[in-house]
Amino acid sequence: MNKAFKFRIYPNPTQQTLIHMTLGHNRFLWNKMLEDKQKHYELNKTHLYNRPAQYKDTYPFLKDIDSLSLSNTQLNLEKAFRMFFKRKQDLPKFHSKKQDYGYTTNLVNNNIVLLKGYIKLPKLGDVKIKQHRVIPSEMTLKSVTVSKTSTGKYYVSILYEYKKEIKKQEIKTSIGLDFSLNHFYVDDQGFKLDYPKDIQTDYSKLRILQRSLSRRIKGSSNYNKKVLDIALLHERIRHKRDDFIHKLSYAITKRYDLVSVEGLNLIEMSQTSPYYAKQVSRFGWTRFVSFLKYKLETQGKTLMVMDKWYPSSKT
Repeated sequence: MNKAFKFRIYPNPTQQTLIHMTLGHNRFLWNKMLEDKQKHYELNKTHLYNRPAQYKDTYPFLKDIDSLSLSNTQLNLEKAFRMFFKRKQDLPKFHSKKQDYGYTTNLVNNNIVLLKGYIKLPKLGDVKIKQHRVIPSEMTLKSVTVSKTSTGKYYVSILYEYKKEIKKQEIKTSIGLDFSLNHFYVDDQGFKLDYPKDIQTDYSKLRILQRSLSRRIKGSSNYNKKVLDIALLHERIRHKRDDFIHKLSYAITKRYDLVSVEGLNLIEMSQTSPYYAKQVSRFGWTRFVSFLKYKLETQGKTLMVMDKWYPSSKT
């Protein structure tokens, strides 16, 4: 089994420059490979299997960064196409400078080491890290993903592999949950769980900030300050929402052996009206279900995704 631990890192100015360079080069490779795949398909109606090595002679700056990060970018692009052909997601899109992305590198010849207060990374060397939790000694490090947020913070997500024997639990307790636009969910007993009020208050503050931004001159210092304020508030809301659904999913999986949820197409719902789109994007229901899924699976318990017309909260 795999488990990831996310920690904040504090790179020095030289390391920050190299991280930005690596992120930029990987974004360039993704876009170039995607462009070539699309052109090849239009001409030949077949899938092009291109590799990072094919581009290094034409674009020698790709040799300046961690080669494993380029390999992982290529693997991620291939995975995105496989999911598209299976009709599980949309066609891969070009990456933009304005969006937050990370790069992944793998453990090879002890090139990644987690030390006390530092983490050794390829090309970067020792980077200061805030490790807020202990990692069990029986876990084996596999890879690291380095990312930068729009608020200027840097993080590493460290992926570990471990062995665990999971015994299937006998179903003694169960609960059915329905997504609710006016609450968070309604369970099979009719209990309605409301979304945290402090997050709703933050959304009200966000609306005020966005109105203020619309009155600023784009590119001015006041405009950029307001953009940063909005990004910080978005980050605060995201952290609060993740904390809420992590604690909620943990409490549910600890108490129940079987959880049934309604299989909803939230994309279709969000296209119905602007109100639905706003509510669906705020609540993070899909993320909540994914948290339930992996927490139940690691305990040998069951998640049932019912047909969207099946009254899971009533049965």
